[in-house]
Amino acid sequence: MNKVFLVIQREYLTRVRKKSFLVMTILGPLLLGGIFVSTFLLDKVDTETKAILVIDETKGFGEKFKSNERIQFINSSLSFDSARVECKRKNYFGILYIPGNSSNTINLEKAITLYSGSQPGFEVISKIKFTVEKEINTQKYIQAGIDEKKLSAIKTDVDIRTRDLENKETSNPLTTALGFGGGLLIYLFIFIYGAMVMRGVLEEKTNRIVEVIISSVRPFQLMMGKIIGVALVGLTQFLLWVVLTTVVYSSVSAFMLQGKTDKEKIEMMMKSRPGMNPEMLGKSVDINSDGQVPAKLTAIMETINFPVLIGMFIFYFLGGYLLYSALFAAIGAAVDSETDTQQFMLPVTIPLILAYIVSISVINNPQGNVAFWFSIIPFTSPIVMMVRIPFGVHWSQLLLSAVLLILGFIFTTWMAAKIYRTGILMYGKKVSYKELFKWLRYNS
Repeated sequence: MNKVFLVIQREYLTRVRKKSFLVMTILGPLLLGGIFVSTFLLDKVDTETKAILVIDETKGFGEKFKSNERIQFINSSLSFDSARVECKRKNYFGILYIPGNSSNTINLEKAITLYSGSQPGFEVISKIKFTVEKEINTQKYIQAGIDEKKLSAIKTDVDIRTRDLENKETSNPLTTALGFGGGLLIYLFIFIYGAMVMRGVLEEKTNRIVEVIISSVRPFQLMMGKIIGVALVGLTQFLLWVVLTTVVYSSVSAFMLQGKTDKEKIEMMMKSRPGMNPEMLGKSVDINSDGQVPAKLTAIMETINFPVLIGMFIFYFLGGYLLYSALFAAIGAAVDSETDTQQFMLPVTIPLILAYIVSISVINNPQGNVAFWFSIIPFTSPIVMMVRIPFGVHWSQLLLSAVLLILGFIFTTWMAAKIYRTGILMYGKKVSYKELFKWLRYNS
């Protein structure tokens, strides 16, 4: 056991002291902070105003198009051909042509055309579409003799509130984001740090360093020490990312959103979403008249058991990593070059990819049979169960999943140890699946 600890210590300290580890640990949170800042800075830098000539032959849309800091609508009485010349001469972005020969609005809504020298962005199309649809609907109400105000009063916007059996407020979007985000992080970490184990084994084998190490350490001890050492490196980096990201995000938020109300903060966030018009904001966010977000969000956050969520994340992160890293270590020991690993990587990565795909459907039905079985099978449970946990999972299912994951780790470690023990000192031979099965049948 002491030798395993020495290997763990060597793997951990060697990797933590590398410049690449320090750079990525610091650079990761800074990049996230940079992305957050860029959503505001790019909005200020992008000050180009697109001028659009509006030729409205119906005479009904002239004043309906409202200009803003990015799009300027210019009403024109010119003919289309004259407008094209004017557009090129004054370097306008384009021409919005609304024909007046349509017999009714049904034809009109399919006849409006935007002519431009370059492909228009989503913001331009969205603003024009929103304005035109609103005006055409108003015209249809008038033609049908419908009072638009009465119709608006009749329309019902149903808001389904969700509560648990203890009458506490819950939120489907929040639980979905937490579950899917946790599953995605585990998916990425298993790939990143599992591949790190494989490359470490392969590097030592290629450089013949392993021949010296094996003289004093058993192959199984070396493999376990390497797996656990890299796991601790990954856990250390993740915890540092959490702390540094929190500090960076808090600092950037305090600086960028200083002195603004909750409503203004949300409006600034909404600007980064494509096609989000001010008219849509009121429908998207529930804001009080004083500009403050209600205590509803705080109440929802209190229903999430974050200690359990974080604890299970760490368990499934370590469990999934240990299960797969043993297989990655076996692949590294079986081959002589990184190119040869490709044929053995596919069977190992297919369950991970399948778990990620299944997790998308699990969000729609977290208590269904598909969600249950994929959260129990050890090869998919680290990702799928992490997606399910925020939605609420019975303790018996959690216990069964955890026990099977531990047994799965023991099984893959046993299987990988047999391949590792034989392959770590074998050079110059192309290994096939048939050869691997022979190694698995060797006696210890």
